[in-house]
Amino acid sequence: MKEIEVRLIAELMKNSRRSDRELAKAIGVSQPTISRLIRKLEKEEYIREYTMIPDFQKLGYNVMAASSLAVTEPYTNERLGDIRKDATEQESKNPNAFLMAVNGLSKDKNRLFIVFYESYSDYLDAMRTVKGLSFVNVDSVDTFMADLNDKTNYRVLSMSAIANHLLQRLKKN
Repeated sequence: MKEIEVRLIAELMKNSRRSDRELAKAIGVSQPTISRLIRKLEKEEYIREYTMIPDFQKLGYNVMAASSLAVTEPYTNERLGDIRKDATEQESKNPNAFLMAVNGLSKDKNRLFIVFYESYSDYLDAMRTVKGLSFVNVDSVDTFMADLNDKTNYRVLSMSAIANHLLQRLKKN
């Protein structure tokens, strides 16, 4: 990516509500250049969506949990479709606020879920559901839970921190 594209993405991550004119002023280029770059970055899918980050606690979510687990079966295309279908069905019965559900790798885990819950009992209900899925090794589920009401939390979810890191990387190069 070109430096100007990284700078534009960083500015949008800080506040995507700004006009192209405001973004152009912040970066030091013309408004038509910004408009053209945004269309290009959207087309190339560097920009996948525009969103905002709410205060989850004010919306009634009191717990954030990062759960890792092991799926016990091989990932054939056919089985992966079945797993996604089962997971989607369970999620529709017990909906939760998923931030992420991704494949990964650790010593003995291969899935990571980051989910917001209204309460600890909602988390427990979700874990009962997860552990009831036939393709989950129930002995493998580990969770780190964060109390969103804890006033000593250092940094909550924010794109600004990542945007600042991108800009720092540019300075190093």
